[in-house]
Amino acid sequence: NIGLIHKPSHRVKANNTEALRRLFDFTKKMKFLKAATAVIAALVVTPASAFTVSPTAFVQSSSTRHSSPRTILHISSWGDDGPRGNQVVEEADPETKIQAYLKQPQPVEARSNLDGTCLVSGLVKTKERTDQTIFDLLNLEDSAFKFDKIVAFVDDVKFAKKRLLSRHARYTGLLDRLDFSEAIAAGALPTVEQLDGVKSWVAVVSGGEGVDIVSELTQISGTAKAATSIENVAVLVTDATSLDEAAAKAAVESFASDSLSFTVIATGPINEKVEGSMPYMISELGTANGTVSAEQSFSRDEGLRMITTALALESGKNKAMTFTEVTDVNQTETKLVRGLRECGFTRPQEIEHMISKGPEAYMKAIEEFRTRVPKALPQDQWWAAEQEKLEAKEREKQKTADKDMAEKKKKEIDDIAREWAKREYFRKCMAGDMPYSEDEYIKSVWDRALFEGDLKYRMLHGQATDERRELAEFKKKQEKKKQVMLERAKAAMADLLDEDDDDDEE
Repeated sequence: NIGLIHKPSHRVKANNTEALRRLFDFTKKMKFLKAATAVIAALVVTPASAFTVSPTAFVQSSSTRHSSPRTILHISSWGDDGPRGNQVVEEADPETKIQAYLKQPQPVEARSNLDGTCLVSGLVKTKERTDQTIFDLLNLEDSAFKFDKIVAFVDDVKFAKKRLLSRHARYTGLLDRLDFSEAIAAGALPTVEQLDGVKSWVAVVSGGEGVDIVSELTQISGTAKAATSIENVAVLVTDATSLDEAAAKAAVESFASDSLSFTVIATGPINEKVEGSMPYMISELGTANGTVSAEQSFSRDEGLRMITTALALESGKNKAMTFTEVTDVNQTETKLVRGLRECGFTRPQEIEHMISKGPEAYMKAIEEFRTRVPKALPQDQWWAAEQEKLEAKEREKQKTADKDMAEKKKKEIDDIAREWAKREYFRKCMAGDMPYSEDEYIKSVWDRALFEGDLKYRMLHGQATDERRELAEFKKKQEKKKQVMLERAKAAMADLLDEDDDDDEE
């Protein structure tokens, strides 16, 4: 029994440790609570003017020296030159900024007879590809084409159906319009009878070694003229390297007719680049610049896009053109095509612009700009650089002067504020109601002192003041700040008391 009295159990030791820990936590909270109570007491006895507030609500320009009640509106986003309507906008050079030449994209004029039946020949001959691209382009819902039927003229209808009757064709609605017609012999063109009822004919002629392109074009033009229903014929000639100037001119002249409109596009050897990935140049077929070489390959899909778009455009009527890719990034066509795409032109708008206007109109706009705005000479640039240096020095000088003026103003306001606070301290000391030292009192009323200093400064410099109104507004703001800080302090103390109650319950 004696051992039990002198040797406390583990439970007693644990209880003693817990009691000491709670006593230590309570002591810490009491110290914090005492400090919070002191803060609240200080807030209650501190004058309202001791709370932080800006010296004055409005700061007039330092250059204003008269006491006029008028207010000048300054909108910083306008800059020193005022609103945009008052600013002189310098005309941009279209050579360096092509957006100055290009206008907002406008709807392009389409042909009025793009309905009825359209026949496509010269494709669906190989297993390597489906050749469905051109049929999709002719079937686009948002295009100018309104064909009721699109006929695939092929060498083998059974083979062509396997290539074209796809799930994609069903989803796009192509199956509702697609029909097939078989040639009388492999590689043969449609006959006049097979073109009966066809309104538009798109023919693809694959050139290359051993192919008489001129003969093919002449046969197409003759058959189209003989078919009374044909109104539009569009021919894409790929790998047209064998077409020289004279032969091309003769082939193009064979299409001339009052009964139909023609479009002939010739390209170099075919490559498999993505449509729209390269800029291009357009030349007139049948001229010295309208020939293509074996090195000037052209995208297959891009060629199909060009021939179908030219068929849709009014500006593509009775045109014979060669399309070649441009690899020189500094060439005019490269700048123009990229500029059209960057400005939001659609492919039909882009191609219409290149056909109807092209780089010639762009170069003319540059020349007209050079006439209106002569290019600066070297001495002009030197004078402009010197003027810029002088203006930069003036700006720096003005910036330094403004900084010095602001510092001088701040020092003068601080001096006036300190003198006002010292006078107030002396007055309260004489009245026997001053528990603070001079520095403590000045710190407690410094916001009010700054207010008085700013007010006095503006009076001394002839600026507009309204002492009663400004003082009333100042006191009102200080009172609001005091209430907010009191509420925050009370909330903090309430949280401490709640935590202490929770600890006691545990």
